[in-house]
Amino acid sequence: MSEISLLPEVRAFLARDHGHFIDGQYIGGTSGLTTPIVNPATGETIAIVAAADAAQIDAAVNAARRAFTGSWAATLPYQRGAILNRFADLIEAHGEELAQLETLCSGKSIHLSRMFEVGQSAIFLRYYAGWATKINGETMSPSFPSLMGEQYAAFTRREPVGVVAGIVPWNFSVMIGVWKIAAALTTGCTLVLKPSEFTPLTLLRLAELAIEAGVPAGVLNIVNGQGNVGSQLVDHPRVAKVTFTGSVPTGLKVGQQAMAANLTRVTLELGGKNAAALLPDFDLQGAVAGLIQTGYVHQGQVCAAPERVYVPRARLDEVLETFSGVLRGAPIGSPLDESVQFGPLANKPQFDKVLGFFEKAWAESRIVCGGKALDRPGYFVEPTVVVANGAADSLLHEETFGPIICFLPYDDVDELPALMNDSPFGLTASIWTNDLSRAMRLIPQIEAGTLYVNMHTFLDPSVPFGGIKASGIGREFGSAFIDDYTELKSVMIRY
Repeated sequence: MSEISLLPEVRAFLARDHGHFIDGQYIGGTSGLTTPIVNPATGETIAIVAAADAAQIDAAVNAARRAFTGSWAATLPYQRGAILNRFADLIEAHGEELAQLETLCSGKSIHLSRMFEVGQSAIFLRYYAGWATKINGETMSPSFPSLMGEQYAAFTRREPVGVVAGIVPWNFSVMIGVWKIAAALTTGCTLVLKPSEFTPLTLLRLAELAIEAGVPAGVLNIVNGQGNVGSQLVDHPRVAKVTFTGSVPTGLKVGQQAMAANLTRVTLELGGKNAAALLPDFDLQGAVAGLIQTGYVHQGQVCAAPERVYVPRARLDEVLETFSGVLRGAPIGSPLDESVQFGPLANKPQFDKVLGFFEKAWAESRIVCGGKALDRPGYFVEPTVVVANGAADSLLHEETFGPIICFLPYDDVDELPALMNDSPFGLTASIWTNDLSRAMRLIPQIEAGTLYVNMHTFLDPSVPFGGIKASGIGREFGSAFIDDYTELKSVMIRY
C-alpha cells in the first residue's frame, strides 16, 4: 500500500500565511491568535491559521452588507445562476487539489473527498443555480368592497433576508459549506462563513475560486477561529440570518443566542441518534452492506448515519456474524492510500470522545468486534459493533458521531415505533424490508425528518433535508430552503 503524491499546488497552499478571505482578498491575521491544523492520520501540524479579531469580523460583515445592497443586488437572477455554474466548473477543474487538502485536514478517505467534497458539491451548486430564476411570489384578488368604483390587487414578493452567517462543521466542510454558499447566493443574500477550526483550508481555497467564477467581492467572506468567532457573528447587528450545522448542544446555544440578539432567524441542522429497523423479511446481505456503507463512512462521522439498529431476535446472531466478518477484514490506514477503506477520526477531541464511548460500551454492553484504539500515530480506532443489554443502554441514546453501531433485538414489529422514537433526536431513520405494506404503515409512525427504506444517509439536492425535535429547525435543499433565506413581502394596491 502506498499513498498518492501531493500535488505541487497543494504543497504551495499549505505553506501560505493563512488567515481570512474578506471583501475579495486573502487577509492575514491581526489578533495574534493562531490555530495549528493537524493531519489526523499522523498527528503532525501541516499549517497554521490565524484567528479573526473583532475588527476583522466586523469588516467581513460590513463587506457582505455592502455587496448585498450593491453589486449582488444589481446582479440579475440569471447571472447569479450562471456564476454558480461557473463556480461548479472550477470546483471540478481543481477537484484533486481540493480533495487532497480536505483529506489532509479531516482524515477523510481520498475517495470520499473526490466523490462528495468535490463531485457532490458541484452537483448541489448546479441544482441551486437552477433556482435563481424561479424564486416567485403569488398574485391574489382581495375581497374589499368597492365604495366608489375603486378596485384592489395584491401580490407577494420573495426578497433576500440580507447578510447570512454560516457556521460549518469539520466532517464535510466543503460540501456543507457549499450548501450554505449556494442557498445564500441563489436567493440574493451574501455570506460570512466560519469554518471549523479543524478544517478551514479548503474553504479558503474555495473562496478564491468563487472570485474567479465571477462572484463579486464581499459576497462571500471567510473568517477563521475558535467558537468565539462564530458567537460574535451570531451577535452581529447586521447579520440577518444564521445557518448552523453541527452538534445538538452547540446548535441549541446558537439558536438561543440568535433569538436573543435580534430575533435573528436560524436554520439549525443538528445531529441525531439515527435508528434503523430490520423487519423480519429483510435481505441479510443487502442490509448489512447498506448499513456498513452508511454507518461507517468517514469513520461514522456523519450526522445522518445509522447508530442504532433494531433486529428481529431470531436473526440477531447472523447479522452480528456477517457485520463482524466484513469489518474485521476492512483495511485501516492512511486516507491518502487509495486501497484503504477506513481512516482516522478527524481530530483529537473526537478521538478522545470515541474512546470514552468505548469505555461505556465495555462497561454496559457487549462488544462483538472493535472497541479499541490502534497503537500507531494519528487518531485511529477500530470499527465497532456493540449489542445493548437493554433499551436503556447509553449507547442507544447518546450520539457517538463515530464508528460505533449499537444493536438491540426485538420480538414484534409493533415494538418498533416506540423503540425508534425513544430519543430526543429526530434527524433520520430507516426501514429495511421487502414488505411495502408494512413499510408504508410504519412511515407515519416514525419521528424523523428523513425516513429511508432499504437505504440510509444518502442526500439528494431535490429532496428537503433537516431534523425534527432536537435535531434541528428548517430545511435545506429542494425548494424548502427558499423560505429560510427570503422574507415574504405582501403588496396591496388600490386603483
